[in-house]
Amino acid sequence: MLLTGAAVNYLTRLWYTTSMSVIDDYLERVDPSQKAELELIRKLVKQIVPNAEETIGYGMPVFKYKGKYLIGMAAFKNHMSIFPGAEPVEIFKDKLGDFKTSKGTIQITVEHPIPEQLLKEIIANCLDRINRT
Repeated sequence: MLLTGAAVNYLTRLWYTTSMSVIDDYLERVDPSQKAELELIRKLVKQIVPNAEETIGYGMPVFKYKGKYLIGMAAFKNHMSIFPGAEPVEIFKDKLGDFKTSKGTIQITVEHPIPEQLLKEIIANCLDRINRT
């Protein structure tokens, strides 16, 4: 049986929405050690914000909640970055002392990942920021 272009497009969209997200597609191209760390971040986001939408923004995985930016993450050659926004980076700056930060960005490495409890606090802060608006 030969499928038409429309049928192939439909089946492709169905497959992505039921078995693979755009973040899965992004992570397929990431170094396995970095992928494991980004998967942990993803897991924690989904634990704290089960209804978070997975999308791609500015070429990186982004989570949205209620249509608003929650947090993003990305892999680079020598590090990974978490993008919670400027407010959480400022609020948690004392706990982030060992990490390279800039306005809205936290750099981590496989050798020096962000502690899970701190990441949970940052994600909860991002959620709170959305719920306050």
